[in-house]
Amino acid sequence: MNLMIVESPSKAKTIEKYLGSGWRVIASVGHVRDLVPENGSVDTEHDFQMRWQIMPGKEKQIKLITDELKRADNVYLASDPDREGEAIAWHLLDILSSKKLLANKHVYRVAFHEITKKAVQNAIENPREIDKNLVDAYLVRRALDYLIGFGISPLLWHRNLGKSAGRVQSVAVKLVVDREREIEAFKPVEYWSVDAMCDKDGVTFKSALAKFNGKKVDKMTIENKQMVDDILSKIGTPTINAKVINIERKKTYRHSAAPFTTSTLQQEAARKLYFSSKRTMSTAQKLYEAGLITYMRTDATNLSADAVNEIREYVSKTYGERFLPRTPNVYVTKSKNAQEAHEAIRPTHFDNDTKQLSGDEEKLYNLIWKRTIACQMTLAEFDSVTADIETENKVAVFHAVGTTRIFDGFMRVYIEDTDDNSDEAETKLPAMNIGDNINIVELLHEQHFTQPPARYTEASLVKKLEELGIGRPSTYATIMSTIVDREYVEQDKQHRFHPTSGGWVISSYLDKYFNELVDVNFTAKTEDTLDDVSNGNMDKLAALNDFWGPTKNMIDGARDVKTTDIIDQINTFMHDHLFNNAESDKCPLCGGKLGIKLSRFGAFVGCENYPKCNYTQRLSDKETPTKTEVSENKKPQPTNIDLGDGISFKIGKFGPYVTDGKKNVSAKKYTAETMTLDIARELLSGVVKKAEPEKLGKNPTTNAEIYYYPTGRYGAYISSNRVNVSVSEKPDLETAIDLINNKKPSAKKFFRRRK
Repeated sequence: MNLMIVESPSKAKTIEKYLGSGWRVIASVGHVRDLVPENGSVDTEHDFQMRWQIMPGKEKQIKLITDELKRADNVYLASDPDREGEAIAWHLLDILSSKKLLANKHVYRVAFHEITKKAVQNAIENPREIDKNLVDAYLVRRALDYLIGFGISPLLWHRNLGKSAGRVQSVAVKLVVDREREIEAFKPVEYWSVDAMCDKDGVTFKSALAKFNGKKVDKMTIENKQMVDDILSKIGTPTINAKVINIERKKTYRHSAAPFTTSTLQQEAARKLYFSSKRTMSTAQKLYEAGLITYMRTDATNLSADAVNEIREYVSKTYGERFLPRTPNVYVTKSKNAQEAHEAIRPTHFDNDTKQLSGDEEKLYNLIWKRTIACQMTLAEFDSVTADIETENKVAVFHAVGTTRIFDGFMRVYIEDTDDNSDEAETKLPAMNIGDNINIVELLHEQHFTQPPARYTEASLVKKLEELGIGRPSTYATIMSTIVDREYVEQDKQHRFHPTSGGWVISSYLDKYFNELVDVNFTAKTEDTLDDVSNGNMDKLAALNDFWGPTKNMIDGARDVKTTDIIDQINTFMHDHLFNNAESDKCPLCGGKLGIKLSRFGAFVGCENYPKCNYTQRLSDKETPTKTEVSENKKPQPTNIDLGDGISFKIGKFGPYVTDGKKNVSAKKYTAETMTLDIARELLSGVVKKAEPEKLGKNPTTNAEIYYYPTGRYGAYISSNRVNVSVSEKPDLETAIDLINNKKPSAKKFFRRRK
């Protein structure tokens, strides 16, 4: 019998249908082994040796694999064709070898970039060895993340500065914070525009003032209303005679966008479908495992010759020869180390038969299908006309632009969106020639102000990270979800990122004491180093030593910094953000200076004269209420409310709680406005009503049911076989299986304080 081991159950099911009898295809359900979550698991004193353990919940999956292995003659390790997939294959091989289960068995590594019968069979016919360079790159990446996590995160916990710091997530948060500082420091500049509504033989069109008194008029030339009035008085009103003094006609062309890479798929799905990066990648994973698209973690833009031929045949048959370029369109990959996969993301077939799809999968598949078809179609053609129109008194020249699409080309199928919606709308001008008379029937003037840089969306932040060389296709979605889940950033209704108070605090700390870690050049260089290891151009130990030296020095230096010095640094960094003028940092109770204070509940604003003055102020509405909150317009929240029946709601040293005089119970989720006598009774009785759990299905690893609980002590969560995982919303079964089987023990549990 032949045994093939893949990563997901749905992928296993699809492949087993292709292979038929004589084959057994089972899933590892993601990674099966990870570093032991305690200090010393990466031994920096002995060539960075690593201690591994089977991940919690994966023991039964390993047993399933070993049981099937006993009946197999050949083993095919078929995890994904990227760095993480290579690592999974390596871990499985190491585990099975250590159990001495591979004697007299042939082990092959196979990789395919699309799950089709042809691709799978071709991979089986052309097996290879596990790529040591890719595994080494994974080991370097995992060691770096571990060393940063166990080196810096305890410093954050000890000082109440944040939940964690990561090699890439910290840079992403810094980008969001830096953009917010730019916005807050931005000073708008006034400027005005003057346009003319023109009439030519009954057809009206708009033109913009381009010259006045022989001088060119740029965007910022007209600074105020006084200048506008002067211009209008000299041009004249109401009807002004003018003539066309110059006409330029030309054809312009627009190229189709390249087929999707991971980052461009995430960007376009955010713009067109309003998908988060996590939602996009989860949906793409399902499409890939169903055999509908190629591998979804890639930074390459090329397509296979077979795929190009299929697309060209479809275009010719469906749209005609006019829409088919003479030779295939070729796209150059912008990423200098594009190697995560051999192709761009594309459909595995091009008949666009999506009857079996619905919801997110149908939407994303159609997006991928249209983009891929369009990339092999002809250019879109436009007629562009510009006309210069001079007033009769020769005081002013207005400039009119008209653009008309005369051939759709690829735009018949697909048009790419942009973050700033800066694409010019098509406008048509009437037929004009030099010397033609034009009537200016109205002069329009409008006040404008320069705008600050836009806040990042997921799409634009992914684009920025890619431009800076930070992160790789497999990490973008994780970065986006991590900085939101850690509550370092939040999104508004326009899906734009704002830093939270926690994001401000951790950025100010890292900017001072771990400046290299959050430096974009340092992080990009680290990514380049990982690529060099992947390509065999750098040794694993050399890469680790180069990184660990400066990082260890930063960690050692930060341990000895006084908390008061850290608070001073945070206050300097955040002063302009918190206090917009010199007087706003004065305490309204005693006149003392206000500044950041740190507590177990997070950062807040307090008075320098504490404890004599107990004035405090929350940084945001989402923060846990502080002991006392005073403002000019709002009274402090009551700290003792009688609910009746001898039960009270109070706010004490450790936050809100309820008491009956004999027993105290924490009530941190409630405020004076939301607490009721019935809720207090439930809390004191220890029997809090919660919604009935909902069955999601069985976990194939343990054969145990997975339940979804909409309410719990810490919010919604899923549970199976005594493993609980918090969730923000109800997950589908596959996501739930992945979360349960990949849950890691809390690092805090294993951290031991230095004595």
